[in-house]
Amino acid sequence: MELLLALAVIAAVIIFGALISFGNERQRRAIDELREQVVLWAIQDLRIKRERLARDVRVDDPLGWLSHTTEKILGSGVNLKVVEFFQDPPVLVCSNENENHRVIFSTLSPDEVKGLRNARKNRLANPGIDNPLLSMSGKVVEYQLSTLNCGFLFDAEFELAWKGITGQSANKTDRLWMYLPR
Repeated sequence: MELLLALAVIAAVIIFGALISFGNERQRRAIDELREQVVLWAIQDLRIKRERLARDVRVDDPLGWLSHTTEKILGSGVNLKVVEFFQDPPVLVCSNENENHRVIFSTLSPDEVKGLRNARKNRLANPGIDNPLLSMSGKVVEYQLSTLNCGFLFDAEFELAWKGITGQSANKTDRLWMYLPR
């Protein structure tokens, strides 16, 4: 009799545990769905606000904008001056007058730069390669500038600033790479 009572209690505990677990799983799924709905709503809300703001984007001082954006990444005062622009691949070479060193900007990622370097390894086949992005040697610090670390409207402002500085389109890219040769 005690054995039957013990088995009944164990069975009841297992059944109640299963019911509680099932209920918790249902609640977890409902909460996950609700969280997903909130995230989708927030993203859509940001898109609407961003589209409204993007219509009014202006960059009056492209080099000042680039200096300010670079300052956000480096965390110190930056005063950029354009030294040279290369078209193929697109590279903007600037000097930071505050610290007296070069800053190289490009729409090409480090992986794309490595691919170009490997493709152009044979200097005899490609004499006259003077693009600083392809001739960088030694230690180079790379930074990716994007909407995530440079501001809500970075991609729209970047397109205008790049065109203002170089006279060339940035081809609707949403990232800019900054290379600091050391």
